[in-house]
Amino acid sequence: MSALLRVAVVGHTNTGKTSLLRTLARDVGFGEVSDAPGTTRHVEGLRLFADGAPVLELFDTPGMEDAIALLECIDGLVAPGARVDGPERIARFLASPAAGTRFEQEAKVLRQLLASDAALYVVDARDPVLPKHRDELAVLAGCARPLLPVLNFVAAPEARVADWRAALARLNLHAAVSFDTVAPPLDGEAELFGTLATLLHAHRPALERLVAARAGEADARRLAAQRLVAELLVELAARRDLVADASDGALEAAVDRLRSHVRAREQACVDALLRLYRFRADDARAAELPLSAGRWEDDLFHPETLRQMGVRLSTGVAAGAAAGVGIDLMTGGLTLGAAAALGALAGGLWQTFGHYGERIAARLRGQRELTVDDAILRLVALRQRRLLAALEGRGHAALAPIEVADAGAGGDAATRRWREGALPHALQKARAHPEWAAGDGADEVGRDEAVAQLLAELGA
Repeated sequence: MSALLRVAVVGHTNTGKTSLLRTLARDVGFGEVSDAPGTTRHVEGLRLFADGAPVLELFDTPGMEDAIALLECIDGLVAPGARVDGPERIARFLASPAAGTRFEQEAKVLRQLLASDAALYVVDARDPVLPKHRDELAVLAGCARPLLPVLNFVAAPEARVADWRAALARLNLHAAVSFDTVAPPLDGEAELFGTLATLLHAHRPALERLVAARAGEADARRLAAQRLVAELLVELAARRDLVADASDGALEAAVDRLRSHVRAREQACVDALLRLYRFRADDARAAELPLSAGRWEDDLFHPETLRQMGVRLSTGVAAGAAAGVGIDLMTGGLTLGAAAALGALAGGLWQTFGHYGERIAARLRGQRELTVDDAILRLVALRQRRLLAALEGRGHAALAPIEVADAGAGGDAATRRWREGALPHALQKARAHPEWAAGDGADEVGRDEAVAQLLAELGA
């Protein structure tokens, strides 16, 4: 027995065989995925590793398009009354002219199955159970290899999971797993490989190593993603832009620069997360906060964005709304955020400072600092947490962009804390450390400690 387990991925055309391998490989570039039938026309292999050693080799195969006629052809090669077992029947077919002409694609499937230890029979659970499926299974069973049915697209409302499980049971295929290649469950891989190990007991230790390795990779990837978001938030909280010239034009330009920086820095984090999870740059968009061609739209400072995510404006910044900046009267600094998000730049309202009297105007004389407001920090945190959740639950076979729904009025406890509770201590501390935003190596220990503290908030 070879130490490397070889498994053929088989089934009717357009059921998601390539999609399954793409999701298991975590590679959006594996094979070709399409809604059109018969996309895969040849056999393509994929290896999965544990501790640097190959454990499982999966082979993508063409779809079986006419199993009814194929079974009739195979039956016709056996003389009436002859006692010929399944493998011999398949061998006779593969040696016949039909295997190189009419049933060329099916012959590729059967040759690969005979060269493999087992097969994953991929089913589109949205399809009704038809005679062609029973004939497919009868042909595949003739290869005398263990078959594990994999029910795909089970998350679709029209999925017929119960019907399929009942039909498979009538064919003595009682071991079947549900694995949606578009939205795979977090424990989907473990169940798939664990069930395969039950059918192939001799390979159980290797498959258990594979499951453990894949789980470790997922944990490391999740931690790395949360660290990227934590670093983003600490950097934005620490950011302080000096404004030496308090004239209207200089102040407006400074606010625009900081807003552009926040957008660009958040987008850089999105790009890094997509690369980390091995998705393409154009694979994500938000439902109400869309990513157009992989880019967050410029709505971060729009009041509707705050409303959709349930972030409330603080009263301390309301006085500066007309200027498009928040004026924190407690500290004398300028904050870019909730008031800026009101979009008050429209209509030339920069000229209305005098409306608030000399007390506010005095705050704008001399050098001041622009910082990112708490409301914007909350918004960025909520957006990134929801993107992380979407990436965790997305299969690499999905064709539609990632949908990141808004947080709405509800949400889990962690979402409510980010929306309504006090900002994490790490971000409050970052306010006093503008050097943490520079990324020049200054006080790396303190910055790293703040990032580590914030990881717990993001992982909740």
